[in-house]
Amino acid sequence: MTDKRATAALTGGIALLERAINYTLGSLHIVTPEALSHPTPCRDWDLRALLDHMNDSLLALTEAVDIGHVDLDVSADASDSTVDPVASLRNRASQLLGAWTAADRRHLVSIGGSPLTTDIVTSAGAVEVAVHGWDVARACGWHRPIPPSLADEMLGLSPLFITDADRPTRFAAPVDVPPLAGPGDRLVAFLGRHPYQARPDGVTSRSAPPD
Repeated sequence: MTDKRATAALTGGIALLERAINYTLGSLHIVTPEALSHPTPCRDWDLRALLDHMNDSLLALTEAVDIGHVDLDVSADASDSTVDPVASLRNRASQLLGAWTAADRRHLVSIGGSPLTTDIVTSAGAVEVAVHGWDVARACGWHRPIPPSLADEMLGLSPLFITDADRPTRFAAPVDVPPLAGPGDRLVAFLGRHPYQARPDGVTSRSAPPD
């Protein structure tokens, strides 16, 4: 992606976040109670732990618009095994989109004490939401690529948000993919995922079901 296209993606952060959430909501349709104990592409996390992390991330994004700052250690309430994590995540996603749609895009958000524009915050959030939507589908045994147009925009943004300092703690090292790999596969590979690898427990992924 050119610098001009990356800039355009940044300035459309809220729209990018909405598209990422819509993609991820499609992955949530695949989740079954039995799948919650499945391993995920995220090291040491089963699917329930991943959904809890996603809930924390959406809570942080909601706080960013509601109160204008986010503490780096923000987290939701401890996971309750009696609560449906998928329903909880859907509700939080709906609240998040409503909050950002009504937000003043001109104001700054403090993240761990550093002021950032709302477009940067929402664009970074969109990348995380989308890749975790991919993780959810993979944990459920489905190959559900991030839509090409969405992934292409995020490919230009990801190097702005993920640096060598983030590896290998937040992200694994980039994975090599064939030169003709699609943007969805190249995006998850840049974020340390193996787009063609079987699930960590050896289950081969199936083609994505219809939304």
